[in-house]
Amino acid sequence: MGIPICVFCASSNDASPRYLEVARELGQLMVERDHTLIYGGGSVGLMGELAREVQQGGGRVVGVIPERLSTEEIAFEAAEELLVTADMAERKNIMIERAEAFICLPGAFGTLDEMLEIITLKQLDYHDKPIVLVNTDGFYDTLLGFFRRLEEERLIYKECLELYGTVSDVESALELLEAGPGSTPGADLGGS
Repeated sequence: MGIPICVFCASSNDASPRYLEVARELGQLMVERDHTLIYGGGSVGLMGELAREVQQGGGRVVGVIPERLSTEEIAFEAAEELLVTADMAERKNIMIERAEAFICLPGAFGTLDEMLEIITLKQLDYHDKPIVLVNTDGFYDTLLGFFRRLEEERLIYKECLELYGTVSDVESALELLEAGPGSTPGADLGGS
């Protein structure tokens, strides 16, 4: 039996074709491995590509979208379950609650907000769920360098760099997550 995986990713239709391809690949692999997709509920950008791939493959899609964004043009109406929340904070809380693991694909401010919150919550012992950043074509290199700078400047402990794993492809991400809680400390399979 698969696990419910929350995926944070871009909602931009103008994203690199490579990133859209990676989202579709993740969707295919999640279906093959019987994982449930929990995500931001959008039909656009990487979010839409991922959700369509899972849904068309017969997988389970749970979208969580704030009421303000739940228009027909944005919401993925084909989701098996589409939860409409009052705001972004409630959206994140539901996604965090329902997921057993997290994958971060390329994305912008919203993705970074979600990623940093889930890492911070793990740092503060609110959960011990695995988190994996998929560093497609070095997308997260600059951010990962900044995280290392935080440690060099003694603003975080070295152990904080072990709260998440970094990989270069989605298959490696799923392998890390399938290994269970505690499987991502310091994991770096060619992603940084």
